[in-house]
Amino acid sequence: MGSGIWSTDVYTSAARYRAATGSSAFAYSDSGASKTHPDLDPHGVTRESRDSDEHPESLAIAVLFDVTGSMGGVPRKLQTKLPDLLGLLLRKGYATDPQIMFGAIGDATCDRAPLQVGQFESDNRMDDQLGKILLEGGGGGQMSESYELAMYFMARHTSIDCYEKRGRRGYLFIIGDELPYPRVSGKYVHSVIGDPRGRGIDTADMVAELTEKYDVYYILPAGASYAGNAKVLGTWRDLLGQNVLELDDLDAVCETIALTVGLGEDAIGLDDGLSDLSDLGSTAGASVSRALAKLDRGTLVVSEPLDGLEL
Repeated sequence: MGSGIWSTDVYTSAARYRAATGSSAFAYSDSGASKTHPDLDPHGVTRESRDSDEHPESLAIAVLFDVTGSMGGVPRKLQTKLPDLLGLLLRKGYATDPQIMFGAIGDATCDRAPLQVGQFESDNRMDDQLGKILLEGGGGGQMSESYELAMYFMARHTSIDCYEKRGRRGYLFIIGDELPYPRVSGKYVHSVIGDPRGRGIDTADMVAELTEKYDVYYILPAGASYAGNAKVLGTWRDLLGQNVLELDDLDAVCETIALTVGLGEDAIGLDDGLSDLSDLGSTAGASVSRALAKLDRGTLVVSEPLDGLEL
């Protein structure tokens, strides 16, 4: 996937049409749907980010967000800020050929849609993919969601040319406010993703495998149920180190993602990125600056892939 070119004019026209007709940007979920949209079903699929004549230097960027509890508003905010994200990545040259995949994370122990994954897209189909997400709003109520199952999918069911051809990791942003379960369950790997059932995998081992392919960030926004929670932050920092970002304004999430990619690609320094935000009229600069202040980005160094871990 990943063909086509993003058009802000097309996005704006679609938004105006929805406003005029009273329709929703999340029409599938708001229609009363109760299961994963077929286009976002993770069972038995692999998502691909591929080079092409149109996009010869593809860069895979995945954004997965928790849609349980207080996190249900995140995708709606992302949808309204898509032009800001794409404007920074493309017009400011943070990434040459970004291909973006959106997905949603729930709880495999109780939710009807514990994992939803779109395609990597370069054009306005990424907006369409967002609109197909089921905003279930469930969760198990025990301060854990199935982030580890999503990480398993990204590690073993995505194929990205930036890594496979050029040895450059893609980017994975997980937006949430709870803990992962301590192990990837073989039971849910089988039932949700469709792989043969086997032994579980320690989440720390899953992260080690995943970070061979992706530079992984966890964003904890203000206003979430467990914003600032020491246990949540400590657990994720044990897994991802400095790549745990506390964001004090959810409105700044797209700008934070864009500048993080720009820093990781050595396209900008933080001051340059904040200046770009100001040039674009964004008010997110202060929040982004605080979120990214601890990142000391350098050239990404990618080692050889880990051998596959037995389920």
